[in-house]
Amino acid sequence: MNAIKSISEFHRLLSLPEPRHPLVSVINLAESIFLEDDIWKGFVNRFYCVALKREAKGKIRYGQLHYDYDKGVLSFTAPNQVQYLDVNTVECGLGYLLIFHPDILLGHPLVSKMNSYNFFSYAVNEALHLSAEEEEDLITILKKIDTECLHIDKYTQEIILSQIELLLNYSNRFYERQFITRKNHNNQLIAKFENLIDEYFDNNTSTQPELLTVQRIAELMNLSPNYLSDLLRMHTGQNTQQHIHQKLIEKAKEKLSTTNLSVSEIAFTLGFEHAQSFSTLFKKKTSLSPVEFRKTFN
Repeated sequence: MNAIKSISEFHRLLSLPEPRHPLVSVINLAESIFLEDDIWKGFVNRFYCVALKREAKGKIRYGQLHYDYDKGVLSFTAPNQVQYLDVNTVECGLGYLLIFHPDILLGHPLVSKMNSYNFFSYAVNEALHLSAEEEEDLITILKKIDTECLHIDKYTQEIILSQIELLLNYSNRFYERQFITRKNHNNQLIAKFENLIDEYFDNNTSTQPELLTVQRIAELMNLSPNYLSDLLRMHTGQNTQQHIHQKLIEKAKEKLSTTNLSVSEIAFTLGFEHAQSFSTLFKKKTSLSPVEFRKTFN
């Protein structure tokens, strides 16, 4: 897989002059033109990208999903995410790209917080749709970062990263707002999620049952795992794994109280490879071992 390793190389591929700073850049899309290059057929960036796009046209594919640009959307990609771009259909449109190399985070507290910004692993069809006011707030921050790139001194890293952190924290706030304002749509997703879990446990009767995972349920819903967990946590207070465990314990209690299946057999029907793993989880969630729970019904 081809890799765009530096901010400078990315500038060249967008027909832009050398960046002001080697590790961070704010790119005005109106000034950019994609060079025809085979790299766009499949590539990874070695840096973070925050894209605020307005009136962009065309398609980009991230992993297995295509994304049609419209306007007023904010999307995020982390280093080493596979992307595909058709330069014959894509126009840069209006908006900005903030790109920053992981090296600029080294030695700064923000480096340990990056994994907490789950939206860097959302799918592109889960992009953040901004209000005009929100958009202006973020553009103001982007312009401050761009101006600071003119000054490379002992204060530069701290000032730039404080602005990047501010932008990411605003993005967290705006995503929470989006989860709330799309309540009807999200309620439909939650209902679908609950139905899929029920169907899985009710129909998991193969000769080799598999344990239901966050990744699997997210795939069934065509959502990224982190987006699904964040959506559920926002509306129910529990993430995807907690929901799966809750349903699993309900089914285990049902089997322990109404059947003569052994603990090992119940563990197997629920997808556990080892009965001990099932027993450990059951006791963690109920404060009783499966055997102790069963005895309360005898």
